[in-house]
Amino acid sequence: MQKKLIPALCISLLVLTSASFTQAAVSQAEANRLGNSLTPFGAVRSGNSAGTIPRWTGGDTTRPDGYEGTGDHHVNPYPDDKPRYEVTAGNMAEYRDVLADGVVAMMKAYPETFRLRVFPTRRTHTAPDHIAENTRKNAVRASLIDGGNGVQNAFGGHPFPILHGTSEEKAMQAMWNHLTRWRGRWAEREYTEVVVVNGQYRGVTMRQEVFFNWNMEGGSPEDLDNIVNYYLSTVIAPEQYAGGGILVHETLDQVKEPRKAWGFSAGEVRRAPSLGYDAPIASAGNLRTVDDTDTFNGALDRYNWEYKGLKEMLIPYNNFEITSDKYTYDDVLDKQHLNSDLMRWELHRVHVVEANLREDARHLYHKRVFYIDEDSWNIALVDQYDDQGNLYRVTMAMLKNFYDMPGVWADLEVYHDLSKGIYHATGLINESEGTRTFKNEFPGKRYFSPFTLRRRLSDY
Repeated sequence: MQKKLIPALCISLLVLTSASFTQAAVSQAEANRLGNSLTPFGAVRSGNSAGTIPRWTGGDTTRPDGYEGTGDHHVNPYPDDKPRYEVTAGNMAEYRDVLADGVVAMMKAYPETFRLRVFPTRRTHTAPDHIAENTRKNAVRASLIDGGNGVQNAFGGHPFPILHGTSEEKAMQAMWNHLTRWRGRWAEREYTEVVVVNGQYRGVTMRQEVFFNWNMEGGSPEDLDNIVNYYLSTVIAPEQYAGGGILVHETLDQVKEPRKAWGFSAGEVRRAPSLGYDAPIASAGNLRTVDDTDTFNGALDRYNWEYKGLKEMLIPYNNFEITSDKYTYDDVLDKQHLNSDLMRWELHRVHVVEANLREDARHLYHKRVFYIDEDSWNIALVDQYDDQGNLYRVTMAMLKNFYDMPGVWADLEVYHDLSKGIYHATGLINESEGTRTFKNEFPGKRYFSPFTLRRRLSDY
């Protein structure tokens, strides 16, 4: 059946944020493990004893033949890789120890179509030298402040490459490493978001521009001025919504200063109401909350956090095929989930973090379990539970190696509602001219001022 693209206004937020208490950083002797027994970003350098996870050897910045440069669709650098095995509803018990509960639930819900094609593990993540150097500095100086809503004495790298302290502190540190992970300095792209219901999908095309103030080369913690990033998202199509969008100034300490946001359309720029937590995004069919975006963003203060350890798990990784321009959206979007034939899964070590809603707080999700890639600190999977303890939403980030950035990030995220059998995908680029363009220059803070938005609107 031919699927229709039905317009629906959606506003994507790509955000970073804040963290917790004031506790001592690690010793210099511990920090010296970075770049030795640990990677420069805090992952275990060695592989596993079974040989199914290899040793990290520096990541992969190889640019395959046919790749024209940043912004171009990525060419799969591993076209000859074959699946080592498949995990299906029929054999998943054999692999239960390396499957997230959400993945198991997906197989039970869609036993005929959802399966994991498991490829050789490639530890492709890396980052520029100044990010590695800042990470080393952060290890001995960074601390959590404001009960989970701020980080101090950190800049331009992972603030907590070596997790330490209590279980709660480790969990918050891991989340902060995700929130401030390396994603370049300046990134822009055009992409489509859709909601898929019984094989039909609706969506909107967006232009996204983000400057990661956190990653400014040559800067320092004092230079941040409490701003982690500047984010601008503008609707490109359908025509009736074109020119509308949102501007966000993401703050580092959200207790000191909550994130600022402005909505704009039809020549008007207005301060947006508080954007955060479980506020639903209507264009996502209410399948994504504000703090679901980017797999998680915003303040940590509504949950009790627990670090569950470092475990070997199957996660989406090096997903060049499902984001390739060789395929259309019809190829990628199956009736109830992404096309299993185009997804790539690999065995990686992940930090498992559990968040349980505080008794004095409210949120749509009463429990959340995050699976965070040890190499890149990207959240790859999220299991989300309702107030009855039922698993009903499953998030997957199609991680891949942006060898032009360089480093691992998601080019496509998908949010499943198991209770309704529908899903939302954001970051579709198969039918776009390309993917993210990475730049080093910064147009200046005035570019992200609400007072300059009217000039931008004149383009529509």
